[in-house]
Amino acid sequence: MRELVAADSDTLTGRIPLLDPTPHVPGGFTPKAFCGEVVPFGATSFREGHDRIGVHLRLRAPLGDVSLHRLTAAEDGFDRWHASVALLEEGTWHFRFEAFADDFLTWQHAAHVKIAAGVDVDLMRESGALLLLRAAKQEDRPSGERKALRAAARALRSHDVSDPLTIVDDPELAAFFASRPLFSLFSVSDELPLRVERERAGVGAWYEFFPRSEGARVHKDGSITSGTFRTAAARLPAVGAMGFDVLYLPPIHPIGATNRKGPNNTLVAGAHDPGSPWAIGAAAGGHDTVHPDLGTLADFRAFVRSARAEGIEVALDLALQASPDHPWVHEHPEWFTQLPDGSIAYAENPPKKYQDIYPINFDNDPVGIRAEVLRIVRHWIAQGVRIFRVDNPHTKPLQFWEWLIREVTRTDPDVIFLAEAFTRPAPLHGLAKVGFQQSYTYFTWRNTKEQLEEFLSGLAHDTADFLRPNLFVNTPDILTEYLQHGGRAAYTVRAAIAATAAPTYGVYAGFELFENVARPGSEENIDNEKYEYKPRDWGAAEQAGDSLAPFLTRLNEIRRAHPALRQLRNLFIHWSDDDAILVYSKHLDASYSSDDTSDTIIVVANLDPHSVRETTVHLDTRVWGVDPGTPFTVVDLVTGAEWTWTDHNYVRLDAFHTPVHILWIKGAR
Repeated sequence: MRELVAADSDTLTGRIPLLDPTPHVPGGFTPKAFCGEVVPFGATSFREGHDRIGVHLRLRAPLGDVSLHRLTAAEDGFDRWHASVALLEEGTWHFRFEAFADDFLTWQHAAHVKIAAGVDVDLMRESGALLLLRAAKQEDRPSGERKALRAAARALRSHDVSDPLTIVDDPELAAFFASRPLFSLFSVSDELPLRVERERAGVGAWYEFFPRSEGARVHKDGSITSGTFRTAAARLPAVGAMGFDVLYLPPIHPIGATNRKGPNNTLVAGAHDPGSPWAIGAAAGGHDTVHPDLGTLADFRAFVRSARAEGIEVALDLALQASPDHPWVHEHPEWFTQLPDGSIAYAENPPKKYQDIYPINFDNDPVGIRAEVLRIVRHWIAQGVRIFRVDNPHTKPLQFWEWLIREVTRTDPDVIFLAEAFTRPAPLHGLAKVGFQQSYTYFTWRNTKEQLEEFLSGLAHDTADFLRPNLFVNTPDILTEYLQHGGRAAYTVRAAIAATAAPTYGVYAGFELFENVARPGSEENIDNEKYEYKPRDWGAAEQAGDSLAPFLTRLNEIRRAHPALRQLRNLFIHWSDDDAILVYSKHLDASYSSDDTSDTIIVVANLDPHSVRETTVHLDTRVWGVDPGTPFTVVDLVTGAEWTWTDHNYVRLDAFHTPVHILWIKGAR
């Protein structure tokens, strides 16, 4: 911290200390937000004795506009000051905190105490008059304020007002000094950066499908002809109709033949088995090529345009690895790890083995590898891709990702990288700190009330300055026991929590069909789509009522209609008397709304997919500015039912019919 006024050059603290500024990312990395996000700013500030202080936040927008915001002291006695601001401009913002001795509040406090006690009354009158006249001389004050201040000073001195406390507590005078404080001592913190990225970096509903399965044709002999970009485009209107914003495609590149995996990850592939899309590279090309079965590069560009016409962005998988048939293996064998017997090490994640994949050794020719990856990313950017889902980034050097994301966003700041990092907290957090705009999380493995309360609260408050969660409910690799055995209720509840707890969530195709049969001994679907085509009859399932698509559609409608759900940091955990009933709210104050209307959502979820639960829900209604005990109307946004609630409410959630309430507080202002 540095000091503008009355500072000693050899001290870190100013005359009025300003400590622990937030947003903040440990390690010196730049905190981040997304456009439209309401960001909490804070600092610790205090001074000796009983004199009052004030704290301001000075914000400088990317285009240079400067705004000043008054911070409020928390009422917990820990000298923490805070203010929340909606950031509506992309780019690098700068912020600093300014602390000052608030001379008016100091006089007001002292005068109120002393005059009420009959102590030093005349002294307090004169001190106040001098202070008001001093403020009246400030040329930046409106003439009306200056006139009122002089009149108040005369009244204090002339005793025209029998009770000087009417001036001490005059709300108009207080308003004058709230907008233009009168101060003597003044300190300012260092200016700090905050990167604000486009809204899609923090808000979106993702859908994943394999283009080779969409439109695939099954022949009488059991063989299957791959779907193409053209046939997959026929699925886009349905994805758009469900309200999804982003379509994620697994790798679309040629697949190697050597060590190709067969169904269910078997080691022997049949003549018609397509292999894993993550075994990238064949005679037809590598990472800059599309699989011939899917079409041409022109077909891919047409697919991207068709998606945009449906309001969908295409996200492409970036998997930095190679099949044994990849051109890199022959052109750059030094990019891989050579074993003592002369063979190249294949990928392993014990007990899993990936004999069809060679991992890259980033310590061999790092300059050449960096140049090639940057070329590939820019190649796909040129084809219309602005979002990359990065496969297993935690198995590559963190330094590499810091460099790559910086280089890409320097020229293309709207590009988004999602880290598929199912790993330990330190590397997960590290990837987010060095620049990944989004991250997969442990959400799929957090299923109990206790687990979810801790997990969701941590995402909203502990790591939100750098980590944006993308709450995927399932993936081709992840079919948890909760989904395997929980039936429709489990799928419904998990989708509802994912879609409301975070502004970004995702669904892998088949989730809406309740595909819940696992390969024995694993958390993967049997007949995993990673290793085979999986044509699905979407229409038949919906006609039979065996699809969750209508519910997913409703969830995305709710998300778009309620701005509180498009924020990350506003989640608040409430309580229930049942250890299977999760309760949380998301509130957006009217001051951040385009129509001056607040928005409050309450989610009550039955986490037990096998029973009916009845309990009492306890709400801290002060979170959205309602005094405890005050009745209000809630509307279930799924069923349309209305109830009058207070801070204590009976609920009955039937896992088989209504396992979750998504409630909106009706008519809130």
